[in-house]
Amino acid sequence: MAEGVEQRVVLGHSASQTAREKAQRFPPVLVMAHPSMVYLAENLVSRVHELEMKGETERYRSVELWNNISWKTFRDKWPNIFIKDVEEIAGRDVIFVASFDSPSVIFEQLSLIYSLPRYLVRSFRLILPFFPTGTMERVDKEGQVVTAKTLATMLSQIPLASRGPAQIIIFDIHSLQERFYFSDQVIPRLLTAMSLLVKQLRNMEEEGKKVMVVFPDEGASKRFKSDLEDWGANAIICGKVRNGDKRVVAIKDGDPRGWDVVIVDDLIQTGGTIMECAKVLQERGAASISVFVTHPVFPGDSWKTFLPGESEVLFAKFWVTDSLPRAKDLEGKPPFHVLSLCDVIADSLLSYDLLFKNA
Repeated sequence: MAEGVEQRVVLGHSASQTAREKAQRFPPVLVMAHPSMVYLAENLVSRVHELEMKGETERYRSVELWNNISWKTFRDKWPNIFIKDVEEIAGRDVIFVASFDSPSVIFEQLSLIYSLPRYLVRSFRLILPFFPTGTMERVDKEGQVVTAKTLATMLSQIPLASRGPAQIIIFDIHSLQERFYFSDQVIPRLLTAMSLLVKQLRNMEEEGKKVMVVFPDEGASKRFKSDLEDWGANAIICGKVRNGDKRVVAIKDGDPRGWDVVIVDDLIQTGGTIMECAKVLQERGAASISVFVTHPVFPGDSWKTFLPGESEVLFAKFWVTDSLPRAKDLEGKPPFHVLSLCDVIADSLLSYDLLFKNA
């Protein structure tokens, strides 16, 4: 490439005249990201390219990583955001990869998210892997504030793009009914990361292990049993039961003795329930204990309680995804292994969004 010419990651090269005509009619889809999620956007673009090159190149749209957003702050710490060459996004299909991992970054991202459709983008897709207020989804007693509804209301205010409502892609939302918290102005798309776990379970079986899935409560069983149907028949279900004046975690169904068990849940915070579940499984004779959670929230570095030497249980593997920026801190720290959502997102995009027939 000649000196001085800006280099961009453009994926999906057309070989035929028809493909070139399509590419001219539908320019590359722009992928943008908050600075904390650039790594996932880069992996996503690379993965789309790899998958596209294995298939029929004429079927898919091209994708471009677009880094023309300046994320700065004023001296009073409020956001100072600027979109460079903003006229380039008019008429373009835009994907924005976000993370609302802390309240401090939500406002700046919402400010940009609300602005992009107003610059006449053709369509807008928000990839928000983790819906952070999901555990506060209902009122158990008067006075509780349902913050999941509040955040859904805020996201529902995304302006319409030229082709219609924004799509919001969320992974393993804590309660499926939260999709109804969004207004009809946006389209929530709820995906799951369980396909990443399925690959790991099959790898374990190929290594000769006897694999059994464990759900730490009835809610996790209802959510994920159908996604793990090959292991559902023998699945163990744990839950809290009363022991005197205390409530303790116990096995409600199944026997782990001699099995390589994998505890499965949507998210982990301090990890108290999963740790108690693991202790019970260890006492009942499990051959090994592993964990898979989609969202590694881990407030206050609570992940350290699962490290060898710190934990009462020796975990074989602890799989998490990169749905949150802090997942990068877990790389290279056994028993943690970070699985990227880029594969699942890319599969979803290639199955519908990037097909020329749907452009």
